[in-house]
Amino acid sequence: MPLSDTMTLEEFLAFEPEEVGLQLLPILAAWPSRDQLDTTTILTLTTAGFPTTAETAIAAHEALAWLEASALILPPPNYGGATTRARMLSRRAKRLAMEARPTAAYRAWSLPRDSLHPALRDDVWQLYHRRRYDTAVFEAMKAVEVSVRAAGNFSNDDYGMPMMRRAFNVHEGVLTDKGATPGERDALSALFAGAIGYFKNPVSHRVVGMQEEAAEVIMLANLLLRIVASRDESADPAGDGEAHGE
Repeated sequence: MPLSDTMTLEEFLAFEPEEVGLQLLPILAAWPSRDQLDTTTILTLTTAGFPTTAETAIAAHEALAWLEASALILPPPNYGGATTRARMLSRRAKRLAMEARPTAAYRAWSLPRDSLHPALRDDVWQLYHRRRYDTAVFEAMKAVEVSVRAAGNFSNDDYGMPMMRRAFNVHEGVLTDKGATPGERDALSALFAGAIGYFKNPVSHRVVGMQEEAAEVIMLANLLLRIVASRDESADPAGDGEAHGE
C-alpha cells in the first residue's frame, strides 16, 4: 500500500517531513519480511500514486532523511556495512507503527529533558520514558507542591489545594504577584489549585491512565515550577519535604 492511499497530494506536499515519515511507518511495518526493504523501496512507497515531479521527490527524500536521523529506520546489523541500502524498522518505530495516532504518540514520547525544570529533569523524565505515566504525573505535581511549600515557608502539614489557595491568596498570599491585577492574581491561584486538585490528587488515589496527556501535564508542572521560582529565587525547587494526598 503506497502512501497515496492514506493522504492527498496536497497533504503530502504540505506536511512536514516528520508527519510524512510517521505516516509511512505502518506501511513499512506491513512490508513482507520475505522482501527486502531498502531506501529505493521506501521512496517508491512514498511517491507512488503522486505525480512524478521534483517537488514530490524532494518531499520523499526529506521524509526518508528524517526517519533515518530519528533512528526509526536503520541498516540491519552486520548487513553490508554502512553503504548498504537495506533498511529495517527500529524497536521504537515498530511501537509507533502500532499506534492509532503515530504523530501524537511520537510527539508525546519526545519530551525534551533539557527544557525541564531541575525538579523534573531526572526522576520524572525517567518515569515518563519508562511509560509509568500516572506516576510521572503524580511526581511532577508533587514537585510543584513541595516547591510551593518551601517558597511559602509552609509546614509539612500544609498541602494540596488549600495550601495553593493560601500561597496565592489575592490579598495576602506570600507568592501572589502584587503587581498583577486582582483578577490575574485570582486566576493564578485557581491555576495552581486546579492543577494540584485535578492532576495530582486523582493519580495518588487510583490508576487514571494518562498516556496521551502525561507530557502536557508534565510541561504544565514545568511552567508552575518556574512561576514559583520567579516569586522566590531562594526557594529550593526540588525540595525535601514529603507531599501528602488530599
